[in-house]
Amino acid sequence: MFKKEGLTQEIIKIFQKIICDFFKNSGRLFPFREKIQPYYVVVSEIMLQQTQASRVSEKFLEFIEKFPDFKTLAEAPLDEILKVWKGLGYNRRAKALKTIAEKIIHEFQGKVPQSVEDLKKLPQIGHNTASSIVTFAFNKPTYFIETNIRRVYIYYFFPGRDDIDDKEIMILLKKTADIENPRKWYYALMDYGVMLKKTHPELNKRSKHYRKQSKFKGSTRQLRGKILDILLKQNTLQRNELLNILDFAPIQIKKTLKQLEKEGFLEIKGNEVSIAE
Repeated sequence: MFKKEGLTQEIIKIFQKIICDFFKNSGRLFPFREKIQPYYVVVSEIMLQQTQASRVSEKFLEFIEKFPDFKTLAEAPLDEILKVWKGLGYNRRAKALKTIAEKIIHEFQGKVPQSVEDLKKLPQIGHNTASSIVTFAFNKPTYFIETNIRRVYIYYFFPGRDDIDDKEIMILLKKTADIENPRKWYYALMDYGVMLKKTHPELNKRSKHYRKQSKFKGSTRQLRGKILDILLKQNTLQRNELLNILDFAPIQIKKTLKQLEKEGFLEIKGNEVSIAE
């Protein structure tokens, strides 16, 4: 444990050594870490939003085999992308990836932007995802906090504290970062945070930003997934058929269909519902 007040260079070096030694001996192996390509980084970072790395690892290989580059992904029909995405959930990310690919091809000459601000102009990419792409794709130093990183700093610098603000963590993150090799440093921080989750599972509850995950069963998120799964198999269905198949309130189904159409997932012509082209 360290005190955030009076953070000396000696303490910073000790902290960095603890994290890096752990990574050297126990770092996780993932296919998206083995061969660094900007396209692979973009795909994996979008997948890693809301999904555990072990699950992403399985889907990532299948995805890049089917869609090996931005051009292939940009030109692929949405239903083909959703079929490969199945099992990851949060299908907005799959649609966003297609749009990202299209924009990178047409607006950035097929090259992933190397600045956080340019990346944030793309859909589904906020500050954290943009920063992680810049760091992991180009080994450039950026500053961002995600759940595993947060856990590490809470453990080492905030013993006995609750209601810890990310602003406090960010100050420490900037002071302790390894800017010579940021890619390795962030990999190490994240992997150490995963280890802490097993040994100290309650740590992140001490964050001011902790939110309990909402129930999946019966949620609109579950319904959205079911609608898309059915239509990927059936191609086109009558609206009434969907109302009969789905074990949800009709008003919830109708509202969700309308939202999916608005977001560009579905095409609704009269009573016919299908995946948008």
